[in-house]
Amino acid sequence: MCGIAGVIGPGGSARPLIEAIVHRGPNGVFVEERPDRSLAHARLSIIDLEGGWQPLHAAGSTVIGNGEIYNYVELAADFGLNERLATGSDFEPLLHLYAQEGPAAFDRLRGMYAFCLIGADGRVWLVRDPFGIKPLYLLEHDGCVTFASEPRAFLAAGLIGADISEDRVRELLAFNYTLGEETIFTGLRRLAPGEVVEVVNGAIVPRGRRIAVPARTSRGGGETRLVNRLDAVLEDSVRVHQRSDVPYGLFLSGGIDSATVATLMSRLNERPVTAFTCGFEAPGARDERAQAERVARALDLDWREIQFGEEDFWRVLPQVAWAMDDPTADYATLPTYKLAEAAKGTLTVVLTGEGGDELFGGYGRYRRALRPAWLGGRLAEPRSADAEVLARWRAAAMPPAGLTRLQQAQWADIATWLPNDLLTKLDRCLMAHGLEGRTPFLDPEVAAFAFALPDRFKVRRRYGKWLLRKWLERACPAAAPWAPKQGFTVPVNAWIAPRAADLAGRIAKIEAVRRVRTPEAVAAAFANESSDRWALLFYAVWSLIHLEGAAPAEALAAMTD
Repeated sequence: MCGIAGVIGPGGSARPLIEAIVHRGPNGVFVEERPDRSLAHARLSIIDLEGGWQPLHAAGSTVIGNGEIYNYVELAADFGLNERLATGSDFEPLLHLYAQEGPAAFDRLRGMYAFCLIGADGRVWLVRDPFGIKPLYLLEHDGCVTFASEPRAFLAAGLIGADISEDRVRELLAFNYTLGEETIFTGLRRLAPGEVVEVVNGAIVPRGRRIAVPARTSRGGGETRLVNRLDAVLEDSVRVHQRSDVPYGLFLSGGIDSATVATLMSRLNERPVTAFTCGFEAPGARDERAQAERVARALDLDWREIQFGEEDFWRVLPQVAWAMDDPTADYATLPTYKLAEAAKGTLTVVLTGEGGDELFGGYGRYRRALRPAWLGGRLAEPRSADAEVLARWRAAAMPPAGLTRLQQAQWADIATWLPNDLLTKLDRCLMAHGLEGRTPFLDPEVAAFAFALPDRFKVRRRYGKWLLRKWLERACPAAAPWAPKQGFTVPVNAWIAPRAADLAGRIAKIEAVRRVRTPEAVAAAFANESSDRWALLFYAVWSLIHLEGAAPAEALAAMTD
């Protein structure tokens, strides 16, 4: 896990870009300047601590990458590369594969990655993993293509200004994230999940896209056989996701997904695995610590309990707004940030449960999608969006033909909020503390197995994730897999309420807010306990930091002093 930046073309330097994102790579920065390019890498050392520095050069090609290629061991063995490797880096086998296969080599990768590869053939490639676990941002300007791991790099280098798209802001306030390739910053785009582009004469040329999940349904089979197959697929994924030369552990909630990861890590490790859990100190808050502790005790984990209260809310809010330069107004960023803060110094790699609901059918909206039309069955759409914003969501969420209604609903989430909300949250909150987040569910082998399952093995009666629950019933009964799903909430309204009237007045005066909300609309949102309260507060603090240049402490003071 690292930060990367580059300028493909003459005359530019990646140094000011990488200096803005050194938090992603606290172990060191390397900049390589050539007449036709500048490449920069801020390293978080995970694999081959001594020899894995980038840019890497082999077989006449060069690569800088962010993330991990988990199957580098298998690729080296299968293609007879071991005698040719000069390092133990997970990215070096890719260079040798490219020499043999060209861009077809990209389809062999199993991992989370965003990289720039410059081949011995002179071709320049920018590639992102199929789920969009790792980010990459692009800008075409002055005959060059510039890329970096975070938007703040372009702002710091003076390549873009604090000009924002009001359409993207409306998406943020409606969905808690923004859609598609366009970012909130005018002119700056994301490389889409799975996208492969070539840089030709200072321009970006699309060359294909690797889809995250198969557009098909399997025939299934007997439940026992499928549970056994699931066990093998998940164990293999967790095994390769543990590949690391530094300490690793996990974030453990009271839910099924993280309990699954914990169960397999416990099986695969001789020593107790370190696990961190966050609980909320607020009246009526849903607190998963008791259930997480039961799982931790059953699996003999080294369990660490973290509390999150009102004081944490106000302290962490501006820090999260700073970290989320590509904004995600998801309140789950708050506990994720504090968990990362607590884990820093103990762990460097953290496994998490993101993706389990999307692949195995865990959300209640998936069950609604299976109802007959006369009972209201349909693809669930986001609420609180006007017609224009909702139309953009529908276009982004459009599934291919041939999927079941349940798969259509899963596809919509995988295409929209998974990369632009959940995975952006995980990347920024952990990288702000120099931690690497890994997601074993979002693995090509797991995805191919899970998404293609017949609907009855995902949703049955009032239960989602049917097959995963059956597996967990056998593998870790302490996880209570058939207990009702609590859902995840952070009691932000309880902490906002005492200051609601004052906050409404302050937020309504902020220029970035006034462009999309009238003072009356802001006042109405804070007069009622609506989700708009949190989204508007987050956006106000975010705009002070990223558009007006305020430090996090100054942005907080503007809200509370």
